[in-house]
Amino acid sequence: MDTPALISLNEACALTSLSRTAINSRRAAGEFPAAIALGPKRIAFVRAEVLQWISDRISASRQREAA
Repeated sequence: MDTPALISLNEACALTSLSRTAINSRRAAGEFPAAIALGPKRIAFVRAEVLQWISDRISASRQREAA
């Protein structure tokens, strides 16, 4: 069984080049992958979902450029 890799909010920030505030704003708007609660004050993200989100942003940007 392949266990999904989890990353911290700081790692998600590093991957996306977004600030914690920007990620949290997008999460609140439903525009970023949902966080996984690890404890009362600890969250993580599924790495593959964050990478897919990045890929989707790149694709959308390229489509706008081609239009």
